[in-house]
Amino acid sequence: MTSGPADADILAPDLRLLIVAINPATRSAAVGHPFSSPGNPFWRLLHASGLTPHELEASQAHQLLDHGIGLTSTVRRATRTAAELPLHELRAGATRVENLVDTHRPETVALLGLTLYPLFFASRPAPGPGPKSATIAGSRVFVLPNPSGRNRAYPGFDAKLVWYQALARTLGPPGPPLRRWSLPTDGPIRGN
Repeated sequence: MTSGPADADILAPDLRLLIVAINPATRSAAVGHPFSSPGNPFWRLLHASGLTPHELEASQAHQLLDHGIGLTSTVRRATRTAAELPLHELRAGATRVENLVDTHRPETVALLGLTLYPLFFASRPAPGPGPKSATIAGSRVFVLPNPSGRNRAYPGFDAKLVWYQALARTLGPPGPPLRRWSLPTDGPIRGN
């Protein structure tokens, strides 16, 4: 199964978790799958932390929904580094994410990168990763270190993994897999 464009939202109502990235990398945009850069351990972190029962490949991104997890980017435009994004584009993206959260009502929103928290909560400082007291449209907030291999503040896999494990503990054990609904061309709506 392919996931479509790397900037496409992977969403469903009432998710356990919505992961909010900063923006797609140029490699991800080129191949059409999120977190497809070889040096980015995003998919390994999700599995090693217990957030997914097996390690997904970037091309299987839509299978996150089977585990109650969604994925979106604050800014949908791909860049080589997030530093290339102007503040006005980041603010517009934060508003878009707030609207998505308000519409889809995930239990928890995980901001993927410490630089995202002040974008959403400029007047409520809470530095560092972990759970936050602030909410986005009623959904609780957890900040994760950016999984990128370029993240010098949290170098190596293990320095990031502890925070993904903390998120998994905060969420608790997953419930039964979500059923996805499709609208057939004829007949009633059915689950797949």
